[in-house]
Amino acid sequence: MRLTLGPMLYNWPADRWSDFYARIADEAPVDRVIIGEVVCSKRLPFYQNQIPEAVERLQRGGKEVVLASLGLVTLPRERKMLAELAESGLPVEVNDLTMLRYLAPGTHFTVGPLVNVYNEGTLGFLAGRGATTVCLPPELSFASVAALAAAGAQLGIEIEVWAFGRVPLAISGRCYHARLAGLAKDSCQFVCDADPDGLAVETLDGQPFLAVNGVQTVSDCWANLAGDLAPLSEAGVGSLRLSPHTGDMTEVARLFRAAADFRIDPDEAIAGLAALAPERRFSNGFLFAQAGAEWTH
Repeated sequence: MRLTLGPMLYNWPADRWSDFYARIADEAPVDRVIIGEVVCSKRLPFYQNQIPEAVERLQRGGKEVVLASLGLVTLPRERKMLAELAESGLPVEVNDLTMLRYLAPGTHFTVGPLVNVYNEGTLGFLAGRGATTVCLPPELSFASVAALAAAGAQLGIEIEVWAFGRVPLAISGRCYHARLAGLAKDSCQFVCDADPDGLAVETLDGQPFLAVNGVQTVSDCWANLAGDLAPLSEAGVGSLRLSPHTGDMTEVARLFRAAADFRIDPDEAIAGLAALAPERRFSNGFLFAQAGAEWTH
């Protein structure tokens, strides 16, 4: 199986952003890197000028580079951003079907997990438009993943699953981070940059519940499928998606690479990932048709 590093979902300072991708380029054993803004178009200007350098370095490091499109397109300037992506000369990941308007029929593209690909009909439609890889929504069960992997094999589409990181659950037109700070979305002061892995949210009873990332809601726990790679491989899944977070993502990629190549056993992979950030809770419940926050290992 191939490894894909998904787009950065969180608001990191530009220097930290650049340093992160420099290390990924030079050290991380990933095959493909999705780069660009998915969550909030207001964040893009902070690091936009550094994207070409990051792309060049990633390519020199032997990585396939794909540009990410926004997950929720609402403004004329955001539509202009999509048009510019289509003219960039690089493959594009579609995270909102609005992006298809700007891609000529037959143009190859990938599809991110924010697009609801739940059945073979949707997969067939996307294949007909030029999709080459589809990262499935993380809430799908193994039975659905296996069915779509089989359909993908017939259509010539690589099926990818969300294998590591806080799970994207929803994107809103309102900014939760700004509201919590007593600010309006249009004058948010970019308060989301204080939470580089998202802001944890508890229930009224003090139980961990979700996390807030600007206009996005993500899971409290980190998805981790390192212990479930054998059945996914047998089902025909071709790629695993790792979502960037703080901590040693290069080591995360190394552990997943070793587990996907069956050079270490599942328990060793899980133990290695847990040692990197002992405070994190892992989950894989969606894959087993349970509550998403459940952990079967």
